[in-house]
Amino acid sequence: MRERHIGLLVDPTNGRPLQISRSDQRKDKEIIEGELREPVSGVTYPITGGIPRFVPAESYAANFGFQWNRHAATQHDTHSGLGISAKRFRDVTKWGSDLHGWHVLEAGCGSGRFTTHALATGATVVSFDVSRSVDAVAAQLGTRDNLLLIQADIYALPLRPHSFEGVYCFGVLQHTPRPKDSFMALCRMLAPGGRIATDVYPKTIGRYWLNTKYCVRPLTRGMRPETLYRLTRGYVERVWPLARTVRKIPRVGPTLVWRMLVADYSREFPTASDEQLKEWAVLDTFDMLSPAYDYPQTASEFRSWHESAELIDIEIVWGHNGWEGRGMLPRDRRK
Repeated sequence: MRERHIGLLVDPTNGRPLQISRSDQRKDKEIIEGELREPVSGVTYPITGGIPRFVPAESYAANFGFQWNRHAATQHDTHSGLGISAKRFRDVTKWGSDLHGWHVLEAGCGSGRFTTHALATGATVVSFDVSRSVDAVAAQLGTRDNLLLIQADIYALPLRPHSFEGVYCFGVLQHTPRPKDSFMALCRMLAPGGRIATDVYPKTIGRYWLNTKYCVRPLTRGMRPETLYRLTRGYVERVWPLARTVRKIPRVGPTLVWRMLVADYSREFPTASDEQLKEWAVLDTFDMLSPAYDYPQTASEFRSWHESAELIDIEIVWGHNGWEGRGMLPRDRRK
């Protein structure tokens, strides 16, 4: 972390400011190893690998830490050459390309596929994850001057409330223990006039009630990530020739491949190579089966969250990953 970012952080238990009590190792302007301290209570939080840590190393999201360190580059546009992460970031946020002067909060950074594009806007980006996936982001983006990476719990954020002009969270809320509470925690970070953009898996007939993964997940979600990943890769490798044939069936082919428990993006990314599609299939099939929590939502439920947060300009639309939601905290809302 950079010393100038200390003003963004507070103790997650009492909201008091933190101080840098130790900086054991530095690299240029960055503190690589050190410690933060809340001076009144004396509670300390370590800085390791350039990242302030406010949670234990492992949590309910250990599978995500495993997968994003294993597939650190897979979804990045610079690796795939497809431009899909940049497009999704633009399409879902609708914030434009110049956010200089903004503070933007990214909830659940994963491998950093969207972090890259948030940083490119010129905003100061605070990005967090409860898992060790923050290490994958640090390895690729940790030198960016406008990035503060933290490992933290969405229910106990070490950040000043009402401090962010933009908050976004993609592919995460349904994988938290209490999705609505997670959403409300993010809304508390919005500055007056601030905008939030999120998405959730849809609770629809095709995507939920007829989705094979929800039949299999009770058997897989408690498995060790290393074991499940090995089984997933072996399964995808074995059925891939069949999947390539099935996806050619007019209209329903890719849907049938998903029912075979193989993530298939051939329809969404028609220019992707076979090797790219298989790499994404391994990653996203594991992503389907491994999370401890997977709570899809109806459009009306998702809208009710925005209304409960007293947001305005609410939009709930079908999008890249299911239901996408946008809203704004009224400008006259007092901090």
